[in-house]
Amino acid sequence: MSGSEAVLVLGEALIDLVPVAGEPEVRRAQPGGAPANVAVGLARLGRPVAFAGALGGDGFARRIERRLVDAGVDLGLCARSELPTALAVADPGESGTGYHFHLESTATFRFPDRAADLGRFGAVYAGGLAAVVEPAAGAVAATARAAARHSLLVVDPNVREDRTLDGDRSLGLLRELCALAHVVKASDEDLVGLWPDTDPDESCRRLAAEGRLVVLTRGARGATAYTPDGPPVSVAAVPVEVVNTIGAGDAFMAGVLAWLGTAGGWDRALSPDRAEHMLTYASQVAASVVAQTGTEPTSPAHA
Repeated sequence: MSGSEAVLVLGEALIDLVPVAGEPEVRRAQPGGAPANVAVGLARLGRPVAFAGALGGDGFARRIERRLVDAGVDLGLCARSELPTALAVADPGESGTGYHFHLESTATFRFPDRAADLGRFGAVYAGGLAAVVEPAAGAVAATARAAARHSLLVVDPNVREDRTLDGDRSLGLLRELCALAHVVKASDEDLVGLWPDTDPDESCRRLAAEGRLVVLTRGARGATAYTPDGPPVSVAAVPVEVVNTIGAGDAFMAGVLAWLGTAGGWDRALSPDRAEHMLTYASQVAASVVAQTGTEPTSPAHA
């Protein structure tokens, strides 16, 4: 891998248990985890990417590994354990998909910090549950601090609420990651969770004013990029027949990273035209997931 081109994705690979159409009491096991989805998305989009999470010793872990390897993700920095894989039970609703987690005594969050390996990578992605679930949270924080000094640090806070998570502590850790980041991608729901007394637009403007590229996603209402020096730039969502929303935000994140590495040269100081091009590309990648069953994105035909 070329250090200037490769991305290190740090976080969890787990199993989503998702509803089966027409059978509301049945759940289908599907490899997931926001970081793993981003890693697979980047590989599918032609970017060199390494996944630095942890895989267990059960059949679910073997299925996850096949998915990552088949996509072209490098697992050389992936930790191994004989413990089982974490589960996330999806609960789709009118306002989006919620999750209930089974995390205790699993392999998924048992990986070391990777600060010593950052010289190989031009960008580092951090986010997902691993940012708030120990022992992974400490490893994510240590790697992110190093990445903020040596690489392009990209953070997707992915705010989650569940009985298994300490809400106040989790939000504090995610705010600390956003403060370290060079690029923040967040949904409007994420930002309301992180800063409930502030309009998401104002939160984005504040983060951008401190030198960051901030990308706000609003689902069917499109996306907006905020840069330190220019006006916000918005694009509409790509119109498609919605089949699935699970993994759409992760596909969008993969699109942003793929574009920044290819067209942007990891430059976060984008002109309005370049910001629009980035958002358009990422929106097309996300639409390729929304229009199908599953979470595997495809590259836009005219990219």
